[in-house]
Formats: sequence, C-alpha cells, structure tokens
Amino acid sequence: MKAIIYTKYGSPDVLHLEEVEKPAPKDNEVLIKVHATSVTAGDCNARGFTFVPPSFGFLARLAFGLRKPKQPILGVELSGEIIEVGRDVKRFKNGDHVFGISIKYGVYAEYTCMAEDSVLVMKPANLTCAEAASIPFGATTALYFLRDMAKIQPGQQVLIIGASGCTGVYAVQLAKYYDAEVTGVCSTSNLELVSSLGADKVIDYTQEDFTQSGETYDVIFDAVGKISSSRSKSSLKKNGIYLSVKSPTSEKNEYLILLKELIEAGEIKPVIDRVYPFDQIVEAHRYVEQGHKKGNVAITMGMAHQK
Repeated sequence: MKAIIYTKYGSPDVLHLEEVEKPAPKDNEVLIKVHATSVTAGDCNARGFTFVPPSFGFLARLAFGLRKPKQPILGVELSGEIIEVGRDVKRFKNGDHVFGISIKYGVYAEYTCMAEDSVLVMKPANLTCAEAASIPFGATTALYFLRDMAKIQPGQQVLIIGASGCTGVYAVQLAKYYDAEVTGVCSTSNLELVSSLGADKVIDYTQEDFTQSGETYDVIFDAVGKISSSRSKSSLKKNGIYLSVKSPTSEKNEYLILLKELIEAGEIKPVIDRVYPFDQIVEAHRYVEQGHKKGNVAITMGMAHQK
C-alpha cells in the first residue's frame, strides 16, 4: 500500500510517498481503508519535533524516537470504510463507514488498523469523508474543555481565543449549543466566519486587546495556547475559569457519539479551509505551518465528495 513516511524530524520535505506492507488486523482490531485524513498542528509538531519545551525534549524523544521517529507514519484523524474485522470484534462489521482518532498515528496511509475500543464510531451520514475527517480531534478537544472541565452553563459569558482554528470553530458552536453567550477572538480575515458559527460578539485581536476592554467572563478558553492564565486573570469573573489547550486532554468514544448526533441534527458543522490530495501532503503541511488556517485542512484519497 501507499503511505506517507518520515524517517527523520524536520521540515515538511522529510515527508515522502512510499510503498509499505499493508497491515493485518489483530483479533481485537479492524482494518480501515482510509478515505480522508487531515493535517493537524500536532502532526506538524511531531514531524518537526517542536511540540514540547526544550527542557522536556529528551524525555519526549525517548517516547517518540531518540534519533528518528518510532512511528514513521503520521496522521491522527480519519474517515474511512472497514474492510476486515478481527475475530473478536463485535462493534463493527465489514462495510461500516467510520470516523475517529488514532492516538498512535499511522493514518497517512491507504489502510490502517485500529482496536475495536479506539475512539472510532460510525461516520455522520450527512458528511463527506473529507468533512468527517476534519472533525474528531478539534471537536472532542473543545467538548472536553467546555463541557467536562468548565462545566459550561446556559447564560454564562464565554470567551474563546483562537475561535477560527481547528479547536476554536467547534468550541464556538458547542458553547452556543449549551446556550452560553459567546465572544470569539480571531484575526480580521476570520471575523465573518466566527460570526457565522454563532458567536454573539467577535473581537479582532489585531485591533483590540480583550484584556483592556473591561469585559469579564465566566469561562476563558484559549483554543490555541497563546495567552497565559496570568494575562487573562483580570478578564475573569469571580470564580471564573481559565482553560488552555496546553493542558492534557482526553478523547473518548462518548465524545464522538455525541458529536455525531449533533452533526446529524445540524447543531454543528465542519469547517474546512483547504482539501489536498494525498500526494500533495507536503504542500498541506507547509500551509498549516503558516498558522493561519480556518478550521482544518483535509487530505483525501480521491474520496473528497463521497458520503
């Protein structure tokens, strides 16, 4: 099968297309024909080894590979079709169309194996493969921080920093679903997008500093990890909470199940900036590294419009 491989850390140019052995599912695994994946900031950070402070670099290299990557195939988000199931698998069958998160990477390939109990559920029927592959990581992250950590309540004032990014676009929509009053922070070019997602107010950070506005919030969620808690403190209400994607997160099947329901009900919609074919993944990584993408960047195996 074809896969995108990297054997050393570095720029997008370390990625290259290669023929590798097609995986076979273990007893508790399913074999998925990948129809679409994505390029997340995490993929770029793992490729360039830029996702940890220098002080933690050595320990991280032990986990990811001291001299070269232990897992040569990147990619965490996917949408695809199950074509083979292990003998112990009960939850899926051949022909099921699924979407999910592979925490062990390995999705930049024509086929990948995932355990039955992975973060993997049936794909929303109203989405294309590219749309479905753009949702899992950012949306589950937003759900974890807002619902589980912030315990978001109707009528609360919620500020979302990085409201046009991979996590932010879903944070805005989820906060509105939970009946919060939402203020999104983004750049000038993304004001219209964030408003269209339901934000009650949008702040252009190139023109206004939210910490100087005098407004206070019940929840401040930094969806890009660029604003410190100390800087945000003056903008929090008494007993308000500050959250950042720099903190550890959690991915669970229940998150994807709920998100699937919300998507099919029209409560949440995917946001895709660009779609690249599989053989242009280097260009996709270059674009994402610029740091200005809206929502997500999808990669397709010629299945961009298939549902």
